[in-house]
Amino acid sequence: MRKLLKQITAATKDENFMHMIESIEVLVSKVLSIFLVLVILVAITDLGFFLFKELFSMHSSKPFNENLLNVFGLFLDVLIALEILENITSYLRKHVFQVELVIATSLIAVSRKIIILDLDKVKGTDILGLGVTIFALAVSYWIIRHTNTKNPN
Repeated sequence: MRKLLKQITAATKDENFMHMIESIEVLVSKVLSIFLVLVILVAITDLGFFLFKELFSMHSSKPFNENLLNVFGLFLDVLIALEILENITSYLRKHVFQVELVIATSLIAVSRKIIILDLDKVKGTDILGLGVTIFALAVSYWIIRHTNTKNPN
């Protein structure tokens, strides 16, 4: 019984506990990476089928230029997924979240939303909100980038 208590006490020491937490974080990051690779492969397959169907289908209900925003959206979905994968792999390499990369990914995601936005279905306040979001992210990115170039450590 005493031996079990000693093992429990040793496992709950700060140093051992933090090592256990770090191991769990690494495991979760690796699982997320694998799942995200699967998502990227499915997204690329979906994009390929969509392009093939739109380019080579004689019975398409709409002209290709009307589906162009959907194509851009699908491309940007894959790009966003790649950026998220880069965030995860960067964390696995350095065990630090790179704020600059997270903000850049956010900028791409909000930009995607603006690119595929149907102006007939949104209110002016929604557009204003997206504009404020882009501005805040751009300023944040500039601040982080400026700080990183001044202090490369």
